Amino acid sequence: MTNLLEVQNLKKYFSTPQGILHAVDDISFSIEQGRTLGVVGESGCGKSTLGRVIIRLLEPTGGKVVFGGEEITKKTDEKTIRHNMQMIFQDPFASLNPRMTVRETILEPLIIHKICAGNELEDRLERLMNTVGLASRFADSYPHELDGGRRQRIGIARALALNPKFIVCDEPVSALDVSIQAQILNLMQDLQDENGYTYMFITHDLSVVKHISHDVMVMYLGMMVELSETEELFCRTLHPYTKALFTAIPVPDIHCVREKIIIKGEITSPVDPRPGCRFAVRCPYVQEQCQIKTPILEEILPGHFVACHLVREINNISE
Repeated sequence: MTNLLEVQNLKKYFSTPQGILHAVDDISFSIEQGRTLGVVGESGCGKSTLGRVIIRLLEPTGGKVVFGGEEITKKTDEKTIRHNMQMIFQDPFASLNPRMTVRETILEPLIIHKICAGNELEDRLERLMNTVGLASRFADSYPHELDGGRRQRIGIARALALNPKFIVCDEPVSALDVSIQAQILNLMQDLQDENGYTYMFITHDLSVVKHISHDVMVMYLGMMVELSETEELFCRTLHPYTKALFTAIPVPDIHCVREKIIIKGEITSPVDPRPGCRFAVRCPYVQEQCQIKTPILEEILPGHFVACHLVREINNISE
């Protein structure tokens, strides 16, 4: 399989009264065509900013985004980018125009990009609504008249309208009930199987990541700390932060007793961060080098990348 998306040393900084906030700091990865990369981490770690920078809703501070073999970081033709790269937003209500009906919302991308007109627009509307499981009777409804699940289906239909190759899914089920979450996740997997879509799935729910992702990237304060195939990561977590995240996953067994790793200490400020591991002040294994030198992402095991000075020692892995 060829890589549809390649991100190279991507950075996004914001100016604040206190200094420069490093929201996304030197991140590199790739996603193969037809696969899903899950991106996990605490709130505020830069997941959503990363997705927005990749599809050019925010301009990067540095680095490159290569899509389909072409660098799009400085490309001025944003219509072409939007045609091939779309986003499903976290809040299905805030991301929809309250003054536009379902019909107007879904058809807007087709009209702007002049994909079709007249009766063909109505045909496309019907197909898109059927695809995402929206009854045709809702075509003239407004967002406030619908529940969260249906509003999210509108967002998905709008993202699919231009038949994009790549979709950033920014916590698309976090605001929904559990039963509706399952429906949306199954819908997205079915669409991927049928059309070969490539997803970047941003979430803080590791159970969702395990269900939908082929690969998983763990972020902490703007940096990538671990990257691996999903099955490998759930079998063998290596970074201390990832280990703590995984012990927080609920187990549906009242008799299962599992030791939880409690992360203590203050979170390092992402504003003008000093050299060193950003997890060092909360890490139970911290040593002097962790506070002085920023760890580099290394392939510790085949296809398993970790940014930690002590990862081999912590996990008893030989060179």
